[in-house]
Amino acid sequence: MTRRVNCVKLGIEADGLDAPPFPGPKGLYIFDHVSKQAWKDWLAMQTMIINERRLASFDLAAKKILETEREKFLFAGGFEMPEGYVPQKN
Repeated sequence: MTRRVNCVKLGIEADGLDAPPFPGPKGLYIFDHVSKQAWKDWLAMQTMIINERRLASFDLAAKKILETEREKFLFAGGFEMPEGYVPQKN
């Protein structure tokens, strides 16, 4: 049976992650409160942020930026698309 969570991002009960996305208290919190779909949405947004801002994912400053943006995207609100982002035209 699939594990269900009350997703704080989507505001609905949805399928939960199969495992914490990373170790530690924050990973466990995400595991308990974020759905698979919301995490998938975050990973896509994270990729966009890395590309648009030309971040090196191994850089400590970049990791801090991504952590801050992840918190805004999943929990706090106030997330904005990366500066200079232009949506693709269909």
